[in-house]
Amino acid sequence: MHELSIALSLVETALEAAQAHHIHKVDAVHLRLGVMSGVVKEALLFSYDIATEGTLLAGARLEIEELPLIVYCPHCRAERQLPGIQFLYCPQCETPASQIVQGKEIEIVSLEYSYDPAVT
Repeated sequence: MHELSIALSLVETALEAAQAHHIHKVDAVHLRLGVMSGVVKEALLFSYDIATEGTLLAGARLEIEELPLIVYCPHCRAERQLPGIQFLYCPQCETPASQIVQGKEIEIVSLEYSYDPAVT
């Protein structure tokens, strides 16, 4: 299950960002996840809960925005959203599309946190 190693990496990155900004309690981590990232969302959510145990991210939600596959069609000279990942061709003109514009991302977008003035 490579989702656990991905979750551990996400937690490490989020912890570094939280510590750099003196955040003591994270409520949510917002993630963009492309349909071609190779990550199973449910497995990542499960792994994330394990990876956050004992950290300041413990109990923080992992909010995942799933991104569709978008390719650039050289014939139409336009970006096209594909209905699935099985066939990489333009849905308009059926030209093979080799340039993926969106859909492979695994990126933290933001951290949601509560400010506690009592904690310094």
